[in-house]
Amino acid sequence: MSDATNKLTRVMPSTIPSEAELVAWAALLRDEQVRRYREALADPDCGTPTDDTMSDILAAAQQPVVTRNG
Repeated sequence: MSDATNKLTRVMPSTIPSEAELVAWAALLRDEQVRRYREALADPDCGTPTDDTMSDILAAAQQPVVTRNG
């Protein structure tokens, strides 16, 4: 299975989903969507207060991801 296909089978709630992610999300059963929302919201960072606004969060989500090799 390619990385792109694997990513879509593990699609999670996203601030700025791609068209392919939207299609993959819509194809999930509602119970699976709810399970994945719960999984995402169970992350410890979700309980950390922040002064960031929703606009700040969206701007950060739109920044390119910097990856490290090795």
